[in-house]
Amino acid sequence: MKQLTVQFIDEEAIFPCMEETTKAWRRKFMMMGAKFEWFCVEVKHFNCFNALSNDETFICWDSTKQDVWVRRPPSFAIRNHKLLRPRIDAYQDFLPRTCVSGITMVGIRTAESLQRLQNIAAMTKAGKTMTNKKQIFPIYDWTNNDVWLYLKQEKVDIPEIYLFLWQSGSSKPQLRVSQFFSVDTARSLVKMNEYYPDLMERIIRREPNAYLAALYWDSEMFGRSSRKRREMEGDAPEKDYKTELVRMFGNMDVYFDTPHKRQIAERYRNFFLQVSAIATPEDFKHIYEGLISGDPKMRTFRALYHRIYGKYIAEAKKTEESRHGQ
Repeated sequence: MKQLTVQFIDEEAIFPCMEETTKAWRRKFMMMGAKFEWFCVEVKHFNCFNALSNDETFICWDSTKQDVWVRRPPSFAIRNHKLLRPRIDAYQDFLPRTCVSGITMVGIRTAESLQRLQNIAAMTKAGKTMTNKKQIFPIYDWTNNDVWLYLKQEKVDIPEIYLFLWQSGSSKPQLRVSQFFSVDTARSLVKMNEYYPDLMERIIRREPNAYLAALYWDSEMFGRSSRKRREMEGDAPEKDYKTELVRMFGNMDVYFDTPHKRQIAERYRNFFLQVSAIATPEDFKHIYEGLISGDPKMRTFRALYHRIYGKYIAEAKKTEESRHGQ
């Protein structure tokens, strides 16, 4: 255990129970002789709410906004590091630099990201068992069911936020908790306000645009397809999403007002041109909503790529088999 170093990136905007559970695990690891590095540093995240002010980033522990931090850092936290580029690095850029010798175990799972699946598939196909940065992924192939079964069988204590999310109707794939301003986890702001009555006030003080989650979560702004959204839209005429996409791609500077948005929109435009002949109205709707709700990590884009081309290949194969059967 003395050779083990555990690293935790504290993202500031996290639920109180996440902090308490991590502190408990810190005590356990340290009692066994391991080193525990708890970082409260200025790393960069995407902020789905700040797009309105042409600033698409959330800087954890922003030194210029100490008076509105969601919470205070623990007294033992590491506040800076010589290998960190403050306000520039994401934690995925920073952490690999801190491991100059030895092997790093990373708890990522391909079930959470198509890009991870593709990257690890390419790595293993090449006969590698770790990356060039000496990273290994011991649970890369675990499904959601595998995770919850392990926690149950090993009687692992989990943060109560997961229980609250489950009680409020979240499905297993939706039980993902990160910093509050990620588009993947913004849904938790709406559902968890009743469990943490003072939390939303602190969040809005830190990020004023976060109130949008409460007002417009069930809308195309967040790419939702919920029953509540259908009720809200009522008898409104169905949009011609293909026409809407043509209008948006013809006015890129108007609809996509930051360099990052335009970069993503260009990828979507090229994809739109490629699939226009085979895409259905439902496909155009998903492309449109991917653009409107934001797709900083291109997850929706990759899912659309596989959805549309996969469906096309399956239909072509079926047609070919039918023709040979005649």
